[in-house]
Amino acid sequence: MLPPRWRRIISRMFLIPQRYVLGIMGLLAVCNAYTMRVCLNLAVTQMVNNTKSELESHYVDPNACPDDSQLITNGTVSLKPHAIFDWSESTQGLILSAFYYGYAITHVPGGYLAERYGGKWTLGIGLLSTAIFTLLTPAVVKAGGATWLFILRVLQGMGEGPTMPALMIVLARWVPPHERSRQGALVFGGAQIGNIFGSFMSGFLMAGDGNWVNVFYFFGCFGILWFIFWSILCYSTPNIHPYISDEELKYLNETVTSAENASIRDPVPWKAIVRSVPVWALLFAAVGHDWGYYTMVTDLPKYMTDVLKFNIAATGTLTAMPYLAMWVSSFIFGWVCDVCVKRGWHSIKTGRIIHTTIAATGPAICIILASYAGCDRYAAVAYFIASMALMGGFYSGMKVNALDLAPNYAGSLTAMINGTSTISGIITPYLIGLLTPDSTLVQWRVAFWVCFAVLVSTNIVYIFWADGKQQWWDDIRQYGYPEGWKHGPLKTADPDKEKNKKEKQMMDGSKL
Repeated sequence: MLPPRWRRIISRMFLIPQRYVLGIMGLLAVCNAYTMRVCLNLAVTQMVNNTKSELESHYVDPNACPDDSQLITNGTVSLKPHAIFDWSESTQGLILSAFYYGYAITHVPGGYLAERYGGKWTLGIGLLSTAIFTLLTPAVVKAGGATWLFILRVLQGMGEGPTMPALMIVLARWVPPHERSRQGALVFGGAQIGNIFGSFMSGFLMAGDGNWVNVFYFFGCFGILWFIFWSILCYSTPNIHPYISDEELKYLNETVTSAENASIRDPVPWKAIVRSVPVWALLFAAVGHDWGYYTMVTDLPKYMTDVLKFNIAATGTLTAMPYLAMWVSSFIFGWVCDVCVKRGWHSIKTGRIIHTTIAATGPAICIILASYAGCDRYAAVAYFIASMALMGGFYSGMKVNALDLAPNYAGSLTAMINGTSTISGIITPYLIGLLTPDSTLVQWRVAFWVCFAVLVSTNIVYIFWADGKQQWWDDIRQYGYPEGWKHGPLKTADPDKEKNKKEKQMMDGSKL
């Protein structure tokens, strides 16, 4: 810790309080995580030369869209000069799903490590490892092909798994309750910014004769640069920050409950959580959301390139537009929901159901309309943009429902829900690869109908069994056990009694 005099001098160099510096770096962390996650989705379209397989198979798609990419490059057709791999659609789908194997594995352990050792290094080292693996991607894939790339993507997912749990824990230590909505919107808005930036920059870097390796070098260096600033500027708690101002430190100690001062906590009531019907409803909604979201994030670039025949520069720009629409609409949906609840127009439960239903059925219908738009590119892109804009309703729907059900265990519940629903990210790319072996419009239409079925069916489950109230197992001392509970106690001894017992033991020891 720096001497107070030096801390005051350095703190004056910052124009904003340190908790907002943390918020900005957190936004860049999420942005960084998503750019490294999605950059392969666009790069793979330029890594694989599918012209050979199409000629060999003598397959002619009667519904194929005209390929007029030559209009963009001074009258010459792009031949993908850097496409050196001959991977089938199913192989590409397996590679794109590999990230989520690793992501699912480390989601819950990452939250535990952040609780035990601090969110700064759990988050920082995880994203640093992902950045290093991103830099190594060109060398690894050229040396070992699809197999080595699959393994590398699993390792990248393992590095990013702790991102969200660690950020939640850091924000809980730094942000007062009445500032959490603003800080949360700032930090987690980095997801859509990352999708926008990653898609746009990938298309820009590969435009013309740009080599796909530049995508991985650029985002890998961006991740390492972020880690350097994160290491210098951010700390797990305000009390160990070397140059926070005395005024801000006092303010945070008075308004934020730190882990060191927290009372004895009960263990996470897993026995009750896994038997909770609203939790299962939330899990179904999360699976539906992730299925639709990962279908768009992972496979939309392939659809625009292989089916609609956009050139790579246009694909990067057009892929970014739906995420921009989702980012803007999420704020609008959130404001509308808060106003309706505040004015008593509907309950929290009704609000969660309404917005989740909009965010599930709306995109489900739009992606089907996009597939039946055929080669009308402008209509298809408009439907995709509308789909993601409506999907922004998830943030004011099921995404915050964990805070309604279990404010005391929201971190553990969120980690469980997010970690489990990541199975959608594992299944969807590979399944779409199996359903679209020739990447034709008709084959993609089948894949979109599957997405429609998943979104609608999971939403029906949520409509019938969702809840917006705190569950009894989240505060047993207030609500008690339900009638007929036969699965053992969920709480420890009374925290106040334990505290008094410890104080009495200390007093008795001092008398000896």
